[in-house]
Formats: sequence, C-alpha cells, structure tokens
Amino acid sequence: MTRLAAFACALLIALPCQAADPVGRYDIEGGNPGGKGSYKGTVEVTRTGDTFRVVWQIGGQRFIGTAIGSTSAIAVSYRSGSDTGLAIYTEDGSNWNGVWTYAGGTQLGTERWVRSSP
Repeated sequence: MTRLAAFACALLIALPCQAADPVGRYDIEGGNPGGKGSYKGTVEVTRTGDTFRVVWQIGGQRFIGTAIGSTSAIAVSYRSGSDTGLAIYTEDGSNWNGVWTYAGGTQLGTERWVRSSP
C-alpha cells in the first residue's frame, strides 16, 4: 500500500462521521506531479449532506469531486473526463494545503487553496 493510500485510510478512520466546514470559494495554485509545470485556477466547495462537492476550474478544464473530512483535513476523489484521482488537504487557517495524484499515479502534485474575498 502506498504512503498516500495509507494516509487516506488513516485519515478516514480517524475522522468523525459528521464532516465540518471547508465550504467556500478559493483561488488555487498548484504544481503537477513530478514537477511538470504549474497551474492556477479556482475551486468551489459546497456541502452535500455529510459530504462536499468540490469543483475546480483550471484553464478550460473542469474537475468534479466528492470530499469527506473534518475541520482539519479533507479527502477528495475527483474526475475530469476519463481522468480520476485522489487529493488530501489539511487546513491552514482559512486556507488549505494539499497533495494529489491521478489514479495509478506514482508521483504527487501539490495544491494550495486561498480563500477568495466575498
């Protein structure tokens, strides 16, 4: 089992069933796995019961995910077209820092969410 998968399993086991509140709109900056370029975009998180809907807009591409988590960490499975993957974020004040990979990936990308002004 990879370290990312082990961390995700530990995170999900340790979190309470009732998810907390990363809800909001964020500006994002990220780095692709293996240091293969960077990107900017936006992400919006909305509550959908005990889970969250996460929608990224990066360039002309839209990624849609489902998240579970707490006030300190969330795990997101996402897809865009035929691409799927997993991301894990930790709270940093009102912002979030994370790592992500595509399904079957062997390297991690990074991403920072900075809460947008209302």
